[in-house]
Amino acid sequence: MAHTATQSLTSEMQECITNCLDCHSICVQTAGHCLDRGVTHASRQHQTTLFDCAQICATSADFMLRQSPIHGMVCATCAEACRRCADACERMAGDDEMMLRCAEVCRRCAESCERMAA
Repeated sequence: MAHTATQSLTSEMQECITNCLDCHSICVQTAGHCLDRGVTHASRQHQTTLFDCAQICATSADFMLRQSPIHGMVCATCAEACRRCADACERMAGDDEMMLRCAEVCRRCAESCERMAA
C-alpha cells in the first residue's frame, strides 16, 4: 500500500529552502550586474562561479522540497559552491553593494546548507 502522506518540512529545512532560493536569485542578478561592469567581473570564471552557485541552490531547494533522501549530499555540494561564490564576490567587490550583498547571501546559504548536510 502506497503511503501518500508526507512529513512536514522542519523549520530548519524551510529556512534553508528560503536561503537557497534567495541565493539563486541574487547570483543570477549579480551575474547580469557583473556583465554590465565588464573586465574581470564578466570573466568566464566569475560568471561560471555565479551560475554554478545559482543552479545548485535551485537544485538543493528542489531536493529539500520533495524531501529526497539524498538532499544532504546535494546540500553539502551547495555549501561548497556558495562558499566559493562568496569568496569570489568579496575579492572583487571593493565598495560594490551588489557584490557585497551577493557574498552575504551566499555565506548565509552555505551555513544553512552545511546544517542540512550534517
